[in-house]
Amino acid sequence: QVQLVESGGGLVQAGGSLRLSCAASGRTSSGYAMGWFRQAPGKEREFVASISYSGGITDYADSVKGRFTISRDNARNTLYLEMFSLKPEDTAVYFCALANYPSEYPPPKYDYWGQGTQVTVSS
Repeated sequence: QVQLVESGGGLVQAGGSLRLSCAASGRTSSGYAMGWFRQAPGKEREFVASISYSGGITDYADSVKGRFTISRDNARNTLYLEMFSLKPEDTAVYFCALANYPSEYPPPKYDYWGQGTQVTVSS
């Protein structure tokens, strides 16, 4: 089993920044891709960003491109999401996810999910 624990969420004013972290533990294989998703009230969960195991390939939703940066530290089994120029429409619960498909990117699906961390952006 794999456990994912997000942290770093909070309340921030529009234009501000936050850094989310996701610590992975348990039986992870090497070569796994990871990603960030978010779910706003009354909306479906949506893709935010993903990253290959090496960190050499990243993808972003158009809505966050140029404002968010995904990165990872494999030695620490930690995934990050740096968010800049935050907007009220970025308000959501943010989830990290892990795809247990070694060396496959983009992954066919994500197998493990964290509990989420709330990000609230005030106008």
